[in-house]
Amino acid sequence: MQLVVEYPDILPDALRVSRNEFEQEARMAMAVKLFELGRLTSGQAAQLARLERVEFIMNLYRYSVSPIQITPEELAEDFANA
Repeated sequence: MQLVVEYPDILPDALRVSRNEFEQEARMAMAVKLFELGRLTSGQAAQLARLERVEFIMNLYRYSVSPIQITPEELAEDFANA
């Protein structure tokens, strides 16, 4: 499937990136946010971003997003069960 997002022609120039770089960054930002919200797995998000899963995970730091999406309660429960 395809999603079309319109943006001003000047936007990539304003950000000092090529059109392809801008579009890749937009795909990555969408993938990261959906991953952060728990709507996509890291593998699904990587596919959306058109990256290998490891590469997607290694780039999460650029968005201040942890590759480990676990709540403090889930972590405490894991420690209790360990």
